[in-house]
Amino acid sequence: MHKATISETKNRLSALLDRVRHGETILIMDRETPVARLEPVVTPGRTDADGRTARLERAGLLRRGDRASLKAVLSTVPPKAQRGGDVLDALLRERAENR
Repeated sequence: MHKATISETKNRLSALLDRVRHGETILIMDRETPVARLEPVVTPGRTDADGRTARLERAGLLRRGDRASLKAVLSTVPPKAQRGGDVLDALLRERAENR
């Protein structure tokens, strides 16, 4: 959550509203005391989770999957365990194959 003073809010309202449009919540402070909160309006076609997801995507912390990659993962047969096999070696091989 971003914090902004009253003077910063007056001077940069458009920029703060743009952040709110993209899912962020802004806490407006008056001398270290919270007085208001700007947050996205939840409409029928959009939930608050959509804003959070978009914010995480912009920060590079999340990547949305698609149906094609989901089907590819689910259709791949997992490796079978081998006697005397090394779990770490199997994991490193999977990573090398981008699975």
